[in-house]
Amino acid sequence: MAYAEIDFDRLSAIWPALKTLDRETTEQLEIDGRYAGYLARQQKDIDAFRRDEELTLPTDLDYGSIGSLSTEMRQKLAAGRPATLGQAARIAGVTPAALTALLRHVKRRQKAA
Repeated sequence: MAYAEIDFDRLSAIWPALKTLDRETTEQLEIDGRYAGYLARQQKDIDAFRRDEELTLPTDLDYGSIGSLSTEMRQKLAAGRPATLGQAARIAGVTPAALTALLRHVKRRQKAA
Protein backbone atom coordinates (compact mmCIF):
# COMPACT_ATOMS: atom_id res chain seq x y z
CA MET A 1 0.00 0.00 0.00
CA ALA A 2 3.03 2.25 -0.10
CA TYR A 3 2.53 2.43 -3.87
CA ALA A 4 0.14 5.08 -5.20
CA GLU A 5 -1.62 2.63 -7.54
CA ILE A 6 -2.42 0.18 -4.73
CA ASP A 7 -5.36 1.00 -2.51
CA PHE A 8 -7.27 -1.15 -0.04
CA ASP A 9 -9.96 -2.15 -2.56
CA ARG A 10 -7.37 -3.39 -5.03
CA LEU A 11 -5.49 -5.25 -2.30
CA SER A 12 -8.65 -6.88 -0.94
CA ALA A 13 -9.51 -8.09 -4.46
CA ILE A 14 -6.25 -10.08 -4.33
CA TRP A 15 -6.64 -11.06 -0.67
CA PRO A 16 -10.40 -11.46 0.02
CA ALA A 17 -9.96 -12.04 3.76
CA LEU A 18 -9.18 -8.33 4.09
CA LYS A 19 -12.80 -7.52 3.24
CA THR A 20 -13.81 -8.73 6.71
CA LEU A 21 -11.88 -5.93 8.43
CA ASP A 22 -13.81 -2.98 9.82
CA ARG A 23 -13.45 0.46 8.20
CA GLU A 24 -11.40 1.92 11.05
CA THR A 25 -8.81 -0.87 10.70
CA THR A 26 -8.65 -0.54 6.93
CA GLU A 27 -8.16 3.23 7.19
CA GLN A 28 -5.31 2.73 9.66
CA LEU A 29 -3.70 0.15 7.38
CA GLU A 30 -3.93 2.57 4.45
CA ILE A 31 -2.36 5.35 6.51
CA ASP A 32 0.41 3.07 7.78
CA GLY A 33 1.12 1.89 4.24
CA ARG A 34 1.23 5.40 2.80
CA TYR A 35 3.58 6.72 5.45
CA ALA A 36 5.78 3.65 6.00
CA GLY A 37 8.66 5.06 3.96
CA TYR A 38 8.59 8.39 5.78
CA LEU A 39 8.41 6.69 9.16
CA ALA A 40 11.34 4.41 8.32
CA ARG A 41 13.43 7.41 7.27
CA GLN A 42 12.45 9.30 10.40
CA GLN A 43 13.37 6.29 12.54
CA LYS A 44 16.82 6.21 10.91
CA ASP A 45 17.23 9.90 11.76
CA ILE A 46 16.21 9.23 15.36
CA ASP A 47 18.61 6.30 15.63
CA ALA A 48 21.44 8.41 14.19
CA PHE A 49 20.70 11.21 16.63
CA ARG A 50 20.71 8.81 19.57
CA ARG A 51 24.13 7.56 18.49
CA ASP A 52 25.37 11.12 18.13
CA GLU A 53 23.70 12.33 21.33
CA GLU A 54 26.53 10.79 23.36
CA LEU A 55 29.18 12.51 21.25
CA THR A 56 31.58 14.22 23.64
CA LEU A 57 32.25 17.84 22.82
CA PRO A 58 35.83 19.05 23.30
CA THR A 59 36.22 21.16 26.43
CA ASP A 60 38.26 23.69 24.45
CA LEU A 61 35.69 23.99 21.65
CA ASP A 62 35.55 27.53 20.26
CA TYR A 63 31.92 28.02 19.29
CA GLY A 64 32.91 31.23 17.50
CA SER A 65 34.87 29.15 15.00
CA ILE A 66 31.76 27.33 13.81
CA GLY A 67 30.81 29.57 10.91
CA SER A 68 27.30 28.27 10.36
CA LEU A 69 26.16 29.09 13.91
CA SER A 70 24.27 32.29 14.54
CA THR A 71 25.60 34.69 17.15
CA GLU A 72 22.74 33.70 19.44
CA MET A 73 23.59 29.99 19.15
CA ARG A 74 27.28 30.68 19.78
CA GLN A 75 26.41 32.63 22.92
CA LYS A 76 24.01 29.98 24.24
CA LEU A 77 26.48 27.15 23.66
CA ALA A 78 29.45 29.09 25.06
CA ALA A 79 27.45 29.98 28.18
CA GLY A 80 26.18 26.43 28.66
CA ARG A 81 29.46 24.64 27.77
CA PRO A 82 27.67 21.31 27.17
CA ALA A 83 29.79 18.18 27.56
CA THR A 84 27.87 16.20 24.93
CA LEU A 85 25.74 16.88 21.88
CA GLY A 86 22.75 15.63 23.87
CA GLN A 87 23.35 18.27 26.54
CA ALA A 88 23.62 20.90 23.81
CA ALA A 89 20.24 19.78 22.48
CA ARG A 90 18.68 20.42 25.89
CA ILE A 91 19.83 24.04 26.07
CA ALA A 92 16.75 26.21 25.63
CA GLY A 93 16.58 27.74 22.18
CA VAL A 94 19.31 25.65 20.54
CA THR A 95 17.94 24.70 17.13
CA PRO A 96 18.24 21.44 15.20
CA ALA A 97 20.23 23.33 12.55
CA ALA A 98 22.70 24.47 15.23
CA LEU A 99 23.05 20.89 16.49
CA THR A 100 23.74 19.67 12.97
CA ALA A 101 26.40 22.35 12.47
CA LEU A 102 27.95 21.48 15.83
CA LEU A 103 27.95 17.77 15.01
CA ARG A 104 29.60 18.35 11.63
CA HIS A 105 32.23 20.63 13.13
CA VAL A 106 33.18 18.22 15.90
CA LYS A 107 33.30 15.20 13.57
CA ARG A 108 35.44 17.12 11.08
CA ARG A 109 37.76 18.12 13.90
CA GLN A 110 38.01 14.48 15.07
CA LYS A 111 38.91 13.30 11.56
CA ALA A 112 41.60 15.97 11.27
CA ALA A 113 43.18 14.96 14.59
